[in-house]
This record gives sequence, C-alpha cells and structure tokens, in this order.
Amino acid sequence: MRASTALRALAAAAVLTAPRWLPPRVVDLRVKVFEKVNGDRVLTLPDERHGPEVFERVYADPAADGRSRGAGLSDLFWYWLAPGPEVHQEHLEPGPRYEEVARFTRAMVSGPSGPLAEAATRATAAALDGLPGERVSLVRLRDLMMPVWAEYFYGLVFGEPCPPRARDLIVGHADDVVTALKCTGLRHMRRRARLTRYLRRRVAAGDVVRPLPDSLGPEERVHFLQGTFFNTAVVQMSEGMAHLLLAIARHPEVQAGLVAEPDDDRYLGHVLDEVLRLYPLFGIAHRITSGEVRLGPGEVLPAGSVVCFSYPEYHATGYERPDEFVPERWESLSAREAHHIPFGVAANRPCPAWRLAPLAMKAATREVLRRYRLDSPVSHTRSIPHRAPCLLIPRDAPQRRGRVAALRGFLRVRDRWEDVARSLVQLVLGTVMVLDARGRRLAGRYFDALDAAGTGPGGPAAPDASAPPRTGSPAQSP
Repeated sequence: MRASTALRALAAAAVLTAPRWLPPRVVDLRVKVFEKVNGDRVLTLPDERHGPEVFERVYADPAADGRSRGAGLSDLFWYWLAPGPEVHQEHLEPGPRYEEVARFTRAMVSGPSGPLAEAATRATAAALDGLPGERVSLVRLRDLMMPVWAEYFYGLVFGEPCPPRARDLIVGHADDVVTALKCTGLRHMRRRARLTRYLRRRVAAGDVVRPLPDSLGPEERVHFLQGTFFNTAVVQMSEGMAHLLLAIARHPEVQAGLVAEPDDDRYLGHVLDEVLRLYPLFGIAHRITSGEVRLGPGEVLPAGSVVCFSYPEYHATGYERPDEFVPERWESLSAREAHHIPFGVAANRPCPAWRLAPLAMKAATREVLRRYRLDSPVSHTRSIPHRAPCLLIPRDAPQRRGRVAALRGFLRVRDRWEDVARSLVQLVLGTVMVLDARGRRLAGRYFDALDAAGTGPGGPAAPDASAPPRTGSPAQSP
C-alpha cells in the first residue's frame, strides 16, 4: 500500500514538474536523432578542441565551399525546402550558376535606404491596421509579421502592391516550411504547390522587375523565386522580428529607452545586434570540403568532410555574461571585431540581405512601438517554436492593469504546458520526417542523376519532392 502511494506521488510529481525537466530532455533526444543523419564524417565548430579562431579560419577557407553534394544533412534540408531545393540559392553548388543567381539576389535587395525603410513601415502599418486599436491584443509575433514580409518581398520582386490572394499564398507556403523545419507539423506539398502555380503564371507573363538568371530554366526560375524570396526571406525576417519584439517585450527597461528616443538609431542598433547575437537566425550552417582544410598543427580535414558551423556556440564566445541579454555591451564593442556574424562571413556566402534586413527590421520595430506597448512573460529560446506569444497594448487606449495582469498569468501557464506537449510532438514528427527524408534522398538522387548523365547542375530534372519515397518510409502529409 505504501509502495503504491509512493509511486502515485512520484508520478504526480513528474507530471507537475514536467514543464521544467521534459522539454530539455526531448531537445537532447532530437539532437541525437539529427546527428545520426550526418553519419561519422562530421565536425561541428567550435567544440571543446577547436575554439572560435578555428571556426573563423575554416569557415573562410576556400575549400569549405561545397553546399549540398555529399552530406546526409542535405537530404533533410532539401526535403524541408521543397519544391525546387536544387535551385535554392543557399543549396547551389559553387560555380558560374551560383554566382549569377547571387548577383541577381543582391540586385533585388539593394536600393536607397529611404524607400526600403518606408516600404517596411507601410507593410507593418497595414498588418497592424487589422488589429483592434482600442483593446489589448494577444498575438503570436511570428504570425503577425509573416504578412508584413510577404507584402514587402512581393513588392521587391514584382514592383507593385501585394494583392491579398498573393499574400495569403506566400504566407501559407512560408508558414508550412518553417512549421516543418521546427518539427511542429508535417509538410504539405499541395499547399506549397498553390504558390508555385501562381508564380509560374507571373514568371511566364514577364512580371518580375528584373530579368531572371539565364542559367535557370523556366521551372527553375519559378522555384528559385519561391525558395529564395517567398520562403527564406519571409521566414527569416519574420523569425528575426519575432525575436526582436519578444526581447523588447521581456525587457521593459529596453523598451522604455527605445520609446523615449524613437529616432535614436544607435540604441536600436545595439538592441538588434544583441538579439541577433543571442538568438541567431542560423543555428547550423553546413559545408562540404572540396579539398583538405587545416584545423591546426598536424590536424587536417580530408576532402569530402562535412563541417557544421554552430552560430549559437560561436556567438557565446568572447563575451562577459554571454547568456544574458545586454544591449549596452555594444556601446564598447564593435560588431566587426566581436564574435558576431548574424549574416555569415564575407568569404563564404554571406546573406545577401545583410544591409536590407537591419534597415527594414528597424523601420518595422519603430512602427510597432509607435502604436503599442509590448508585454510577454513567455520563454525565449533561439528556436522560438511557440511563435512568440505577446500582448500588444495600445498606447492611446485607457490602461487596464487588471486585464493585462490576468493575460500575463494566462500566457505564463499556457506557455509552460504548451512547451511540454510541443516538445513531444517535435520528437515524433522530427523522427518521422528524418526517416521520410532519408527514404526519398532528394539531394542524393539529384546528384546521382547528374553523375550518371555526365552533366553539371541544370541537366536532369530534380526528383519529385512530393512523389512517394522509394523505401517505404513514412509518407508526407498531403
């Protein structure tokens, strides 16, 4: 009797304390699952033996230039990024085709600072206009920001205001991709295909403001636009804004400083630098070595090795209190001299939006803070799988402290228990998708076909990302 009572007490304690101990352990299990994808030829930098200086040297090495061929991890990323991962800018192999595509993207995201910032302000204002202006709104910041950047990048690509139908197609596609990447839901290729069909019509009509790269075929041009501008650009900017606004919401003293000096671009820049340091948008960037790479005296990585560059680990080196959010540290630090590469390194495929992103994010943040006070008690992690729940409190409306306090309490409890359920979902769905991706081998089959045909990229068609896997692994959600 006493034994059964003790067991029931232990079970109850385990359930009640689950929000504290279960999610981190599930994350550890997920990491082990994903490590299996890479096999044994993987080095993650920095690590216990190789510090930040090795990270920097290897990342900038000309031989660390392979992007997809030869890495098991590529099959997984191609699976998540489909359709058209073979022409996604970040997954093209080095060579003339990549250079042409990169030039096109850089040209698309360049321009005078004023119009670029004004476009971000307009798109943000349009999204906020849809919220009630007289009462507190409970939102998920990533969801709030996705229509903003859907409209923004549509305008850059087509040079016209974004119609609601196109915005909804872009948001549906981008949300499906990032949800699968976070392993909080399966991918839905039919949903993604709706945007593909829309873009196919627009490309055929010649509606893109610049001539698309000659090295891409007609369907490749469609997939390139979809993957680069209406997937990665929309997702990364939405995630970046969710991190920035959530950090501001969780640190009232920072928010007060920003509101008191709305035109102080320097302080907002410090806040953004600290957000991108502590919550880098890229968790891991992987490269495949095309030749030997020196790690240190007598230590060489052979050609064909997979190197994973951990942005969070690198960003945690060289700082006092690296795990704390301290924007003031940037008053005496230079982002160029610190261990701070939110947009990659210049020598190895830096993000083409390295100038546009901070400019547009600052403009969007000013518009949000002009209208609302932000408040949120939820957790803040780099992966931000909860999509950043937050209270938007109108600045001009009467303050109802009791309602705000009640909503804060609700958010705090919901966040803890959602984290438990979500972590289990991520473990199960992540495992399902890893197995499915390994069965499909999208990257492996693509490069096998190139080798068999004796052609370079752009020869045989890519494998159908929505076709059933060849190995009987779990099928995708329709």
